Amino acid sequence: MAVIKTKIRPLGDKVLIKRIEAEAMTAGGIVLPESAKEKPKRGRIQAVGDGKLLDTGERGKLQVAKGDEVLFTSYAGTEIKIDGDEYIIMEESDILAILN
Repeated sequence: MAVIKTKIRPLGDKVLIKRIEAEAMTAGGIVLPESAKEKPKRGRIQAVGDGKLLDTGERGKLQVAKGDEVLFTSYAGTEIKIDGDEYIIMEESDILAILN
């Protein structure tokens, strides 16, 4: 039986992000159990939409691109699960910064 990977193309100014897992150990060497870990607020962009539709009828260019590592707000977006992987779909405005 063949496994079919679902492709997702966000609409408008939405982006698809996969979280980067949080560290299991603190800087002081303390190992954190799963229940004590915060959900990470950083991730890598997997796909981007076409841009926000402007009043002129044109599409506004997004400031982020596929592959960018970003920081986002705590309660940003909608969590989804596709083919066993967890992603977040959010608006570009929920992204705080691009990490270099």
